[in-house]
Amino acid sequence: MYLKVKRFTDIVISLIGLLIFWWVLLIIAVVVMVDDKGNPIFKQRRIGKDKEEFYIYKFRTMKKNTPDNIPSHLLENPELYITKVGKFLRYYSLDELPQLFNILKGDMSLVGPRPALYNQYDLIKERDRYGVNAIKPGLTGYAQVNGRDEVAIKVKARLDGEYVRRMGFLTDIFILLKTVEVVIKGRGVKEGK
Repeated sequence: MYLKVKRFTDIVISLIGLLIFWWVLLIIAVVVMVDDKGNPIFKQRRIGKDKEEFYIYKFRTMKKNTPDNIPSHLLENPELYITKVGKFLRYYSLDELPQLFNILKGDMSLVGPRPALYNQYDLIKERDRYGVNAIKPGLTGYAQVNGRDEVAIKVKARLDGEYVRRMGFLTDIFILLKTVEVVIKGRGVKEGK
């Protein structure tokens, strides 16, 4: 029953978000294009529910010549690739806003584990231990509000597993409220400060 309510809530909140903030998305898209010519949106292969692959949408925060199949924190020097506008977008997680479309499509939920890159085999395998790959990934999640980019893979998988165990309306509300605090304070951002 909760999963049906969760899906309904996802649709309503993402639709409201897009209707209210469409102009913010438009401004960000224009600023990204001015800062570094090219498509302001990029898509990337990620792992969804039951390990099905899907394409996640994000505002482009890195230069066009950046390798796109490597998590940015694993690049030798990610600061060389991040654009000026990209730093700001990453710090406040504004680059994630296009994922409201992923939520509408049903690829993602508002709250859940952040979707792994298709080639993050260590994270995917570790998540299998906790049943994390059996649920939809989220725009924000328990690991996000407990360290974000600074959390080691084993800890991230364990925190995501904790979410699976405690998943419910109150847990989701807590994570959404905590996300606002974490984003405003810029806590846990590893690159793009």
